[in-house]
This record gives sequence, structure tokens and C-alpha cells, in this order.
Amino acid sequence: MALRVLLSTTLLSSLLSLVLFSAVAAVISGRRGRRTAVGFFHPYTNDGGGGERVLWCFVRAMQEENPDLDRAVFTVDDASPQSLAARALDRFGVKLLRPPQEHTYPHFTMIGQSLGSVYLLWEALCKFTPQFYFDISGYAITYSLARIFGCKVTCYTNYTTISLDMVSLVFSSTAQCTIMMLQLLSDNILLSRCKLVYYTIFSWLSWSVGSCAHLAMVNSSWTRSLIDCLWKIPPLTKRVYPPCDTSSLQMLPLGKPVKSPVIISVGQFCPEKAHSLQLEAFAHAVGILDQDMPRPKLQFMGSCRNKQDEERLWKLKERCRELNLDNFVEFHRDASYRDLVQLLCGAVSGLHSMIDEHFGISVVEYMASAVIPIGPKMDIALNEGGRKTGFLASNKEEYTEAILKVITMAEAERLAIAAVVRKCTQRFSEQKFFKDFKAAVQPILAPKSSS
Repeated sequence: MALRVLLSTTLLSSLLSLVLFSAVAAVISGRRGRRTAVGFFHPYTNDGGGGERVLWCFVRAMQEENPDLDRAVFTVDDASPQSLAARALDRFGVKLLRPPQEHTYPHFTMIGQSLGSVYLLWEALCKFTPQFYFDISGYAITYSLARIFGCKVTCYTNYTTISLDMVSLVFSSTAQCTIMMLQLLSDNILLSRCKLVYYTIFSWLSWSVGSCAHLAMVNSSWTRSLIDCLWKIPPLTKRVYPPCDTSSLQMLPLGKPVKSPVIISVGQFCPEKAHSLQLEAFAHAVGILDQDMPRPKLQFMGSCRNKQDEERLWKLKERCRELNLDNFVEFHRDASYRDLVQLLCGAVSGLHSMIDEHFGISVVEYMASAVIPIGPKMDIALNEGGRKTGFLASNKEEYTEAILKVITMAEAERLAIAAVVRKCTQRFSEQKFFKDFKAAVQPILAPKSSS
């Protein structure tokens, strides 16, 4: 028995030593073979959301800023460089100067986003180690690994897994925090304590990996306040608003068809977008609208990332039939950018129902198209010179009320609001994005910068 235990221990020790040796050898080889290139980490390049649009705008901006740098996209999607470039143009209107290199790993599946992202990056860096590592998907856990391989780490954070409420529970001991804790956590004392410990550990892990970034760009003031609290690297954190194609959308006419007012909803068919809430509110509005008023139409436009999203879209269509709204609701899945522009051209208002949205590109697209937005908080659609630029809503009744206000509004009042709405979007243009992005990354790309 003792001999068997000794042999097992020796074998396990040998295997661990072999794995450690192989890992160290891979890191050394990667550092020695590091290329003058930038690697964009974006596991899914076909999600169809704002994050994908940001990816292609970043690739374009890097091509303009430093044409000599090679660019590679680390992704699990099986796609050619030409198809990626074509998709960027067709879906988002972003024309790349030349197709990026692509390093795909189609056999990889995400068995847990964080651990899966580390495995994907390890495999990628062993084959192609860039001098500059750029994360756009929010996988902060990968930053320390990129640093080990000698990469300069830059990230663009749209959203963080941990929320401000979680941070408050960990770092605050005020009475307000106590009230928040009672609201957020279960009445089960043991479960509450476990959650608090979990949040504490998660916050510490977030700080340990996030602080590995040489430059952290964020998409809004809301996100910056959270990142400053978690990662504690304010000097290295820069706010860069996402690129929104406001130039072409601002060419659309202010006037909209009024015979059948169109309400549009742009967003992935994922649970946090709360499409069901929008549909129920629209149905309620149609039900109480005066008979002599024009019947409005609701147009859903978005993409499906996976089977779950497809099932969610199917259930949404089923609910539409149950509400007898087939003649008043349209679904546009995986539509092109040209289709988006066409739909926005005919819409009078746009719905947005994601609570705690960090930055809604679709809201900016609404506003640039002179489409009056309806949604929660609306920190993008701030009042301009005392004039209303949108309607706030957080539940079915408030969305219904806002929808009725927009579709029954006098044309002169609607045009006045639409003009103010459009003016507000200038600070979110692609030109402003490219300017701020290049100013932020220039110190990182400078030869004198050190790892």
C-alpha cells in the first residue's frame, strides 16, 4: 500500500512538473516570438450587438493610427478575413482599410465564460503573441495572462459583471447600505452572508485582474465610476464614448409618416433587453387608443446569439399572436445596416428597456435619426436647454403612457422635440470616437513605453 501511494505521488508530481515546464516553455517561446502586432480578443464576432460594432471601429482606428501594425482577431467563429471585413461593412457600415488576420478556434466551447476565455487566450497566445493585447469583450480575467506573455494590455469596458449595488455592500457600512442589503439579499441569513462573501471575493478578484491593464477605456461615466472603484487605476482609465454612426443617420428627414406611426425597438433578443415588456406595453396602448386614431406599428429588430435567443424570439412571436397583434408587429432578425437605416427613417419613437444600461448605442441611433426615445434612466438623452429629449419609463404602465404621448402628439411638437433630440447626439459621433481613441492609445503605442 505504501509503495502504491509513493508511486501515485511520484507520478502526479511528475505530471505536474511536466505541465509546469510546458507552460513556462510556452510563455518563454511566446515572449521571444512576440510580434509587432495587436491582438483583438473578441470570442464571438457575430453577436450582432453594439460590442461587435465597437470591435470593427477599433480595428479601423488602429489601421489609421498605425498602419504598420499587423492586426489579428482572436475568435471562436470560423470565418475568413474577407468575410469578417464584409460583415463589418454590411452589418455596421464600418469599412476596414484591409481585412484583419483571423485566428479562429472553432473546436473551443465556452464551459463557463471566465475559465473558457482564459483557455481560449492561452491557446491563442501560444500560436500568435502580439505586442499589444486588446480586450473588447470584458474578460478582465485574461489580462494577467496577457501580461505574463509580455503584452501591453488595453481594454474597452462596456459592462462589468459586478454591479454598483454589489460594491456598495462590500465597501460601505452606512445605514443606506444596510437598507440596500436588506433589499438585495435573501431573508435567509446564511444565504445572505454567503452572497456577501461571494461579492467580496469577486470584488477582490476584479481588482487583481483589472489592475493589470496598462490602459482601461470605458464607454460612459457610469462605467468609469464602477471601474475606478473596482480596479483603482484612475490615472490609467479614460472615458471614450462608443462609436455611433450619427453622420449618416442625421441626414434622415425630421418629418415622419403619421398615417400609421411606427415604434421601433433595436437590440439583441437577449433577456436583459426585456422585449416582452415592450410588447405588453404596446398591446396595452393599442387597446386603449381611441378608435379614430391611426393604428401604430411596432418593429422589432435584432440578432440571436444562440439557441436560447432563438427560443426567446419564438416565444415573443407566439405572445404576439396571442395578443392578436400580427397586423401591428413586425420582426426583423439579423437585418443589415441598410435595413436599420430604412426602418429608422420611418419611425417616430424608439423603445429601450434594459435596466442599468451602461450605454445604449441604439438610443443614440434613435436620437440621431430624430426618433424620440422611450426608456429607463436615459442618461444619454439628457434635457437640452430645458427641452425634453425623451420619455422615462420603468414599467408597463409608464411605457404605455409614453407610447400614447408620442403617437398622439401634435406634429409641430414632435418635430420640435426631434430637432433637439438630434442635436444632442453630436458628442457620440464616430469622428469624436476616433479622436478620443487615438489620444488614449497613443502613449501605449509609443516605442518608449515599457511593459
